[in-house]
Amino acid sequence: MAISSYSELKTAVANWLGGRTDLTSRIPEFIALAEAKFNRELRCAQMETRSYTTVNTASDEPEFITLPGDFQTMRRIRLSSETGKPALEFVSSQQMDSFRYERANVSGVPAYYSILGTELELFPTPDEDYTVEMLYRANLEALSDSNTTNWLLDIAPDAYLYGALLEAAAFIKDDERIPVWIGGLKTALDGLNRVSFEQTFAAGPAAVRIEGPTP
Repeated sequence: MAISSYSELKTAVANWLGGRTDLTSRIPEFIALAEAKFNRELRCAQMETRSYTTVNTASDEPEFITLPGDFQTMRRIRLSSETGKPALEFVSSQQMDSFRYERANVSGVPAYYSILGTELELFPTPDEDYTVEMLYRANLEALSDSNTTNWLLDIAPDAYLYGALLEAAAFIKDDERIPVWIGGLKTALDGLNRVSFEQTFAAGPAAVRIEGPTP
């Protein structure tokens, strides 16, 4: 059967588990655990997204911006409202503390950023409202009864199936099947990461150039 929706995925997992009805309520847990693994191991272009926010100098702490709820890791951040859209340089939280200690009360065009938990910190403290563009890797949008599909299920239903079956095997202590599901999942994830790498860097099979004889 095709696996193109959350409902079809749950049915497929149940079928591959031999139709065990006692696991029906557990299957959403297996899928959710697989998604947690995907977020840690996938590095796909489809996970990258852009977000725009405006620095509010009227706030008590204009140097802090709340990160998007699906934020995972930053790829690039720049001031899209400024000429040339200058990029900000990442510094550690320790370096940021040093900047603020050495240059207290400095304000101006932000040039550096750091990440503190769920917030972005800018330095210097913005002296006016700026539009900040963030290019970041986002966590996968989880499947549910209300969100029946996502980009990963569309292109790699096998990753979802093997990922859920691996979690199920651990739950029911089906040790013999664990290596099988690990192998299937690894093949799916490695393939996704490889295709994404080739798309990002326009990589392709190496061409062999054959030189003719010198006249």
